[in-house]
Amino acid sequence: MESEGFEPGESIADAPAADGVLFPGVETSAVVSTTAPAIPEPDPLTSHGPARVIAMVNQKGGVGKTTSTVSLGAALAGYGRRVLLVDFDPQGALSVALGVNPNELDLTVYNLLTQADCHVGDVIMSTDVENLDLLPSNIDLSAAEVQLVSEVGREHALGRVLAPVLDEYDIVLIDCQPSLGLLTLNALTASSGVIIPMETEYFALRGVALLQDTIQKVTSRLNPGLQIIGVLATMYDPRTLHSREVLSTVQQAFGDQVFQTVINRTVKFPDAAVAGEPITTFAPTSSGADAYRQLAREVLAR
Repeated sequence: MESEGFEPGESIADAPAADGVLFPGVETSAVVSTTAPAIPEPDPLTSHGPARVIAMVNQKGGVGKTTSTVSLGAALAGYGRRVLLVDFDPQGALSVALGVNPNELDLTVYNLLTQADCHVGDVIMSTDVENLDLLPSNIDLSAAEVQLVSEVGREHALGRVLAPVLDEYDIVLIDCQPSLGLLTLNALTASSGVIIPMETEYFALRGVALLQDTIQKVTSRLNPGLQIIGVLATMYDPRTLHSREVLSTVQQAFGDQVFQTVINRTVKFPDAAVAGEPITTFAPTSSGADAYRQLAREVLAR
């Protein structure tokens, strides 16, 4: 029987809202709140699993998805959670951010999706961060979208791959590619929650409105349990009026769905990526590391 999801070739996103209308009825203001209330550290765990699966999604590139995935994952691991990071982007940026050369990998998530005899336990890699593991990716993954399109239940391929190890982890974070294609659809179908990293800039704001529509479609057709955990404002520069206006609009439009934590621009993030380390180990006392630890506490509290 054919999968009751999206038909091959069907777009999972409608056209964006008319020019000039991002969120009807929401006025733009430069008055913003970026001070997050103190959230207590989570209690230590006595056992692990089953994992809460979270997709890090935004179809716009360059909004901080990969940085947020690796930084949030490392912060959660620092609180004693067993975390699996899934690199679900053919660019392999998440793998690179953890010091892995994607071009030297023999097995990646691509093999799991396309080869029945490949087991997830053979592909998962440990990292230098305690409690943090990686399911790597490379350019081979770009072929998976074409190969999966004719498969029955194609939207559930990633969920089937992850199922055998969910009891071993507390959190699974999926770093999605900047598109709304079949790979992203797989990530949304496999997840119970979505975090939307969003650069505080106008065009990124338009993309969030479009992404919301896609998530609603996935919820109604494929994954009724899917929920938006939060919208994460990234690359925020409090010195610019534009950043303040965009953040204010997002806070008004999405209300409590917007994380109290706001990620400011800092050179420490690209430096950490070059070093192949999360910000929490590269610069543990930096404001960026503190912000992602705050975000980890928020995620665990939601």
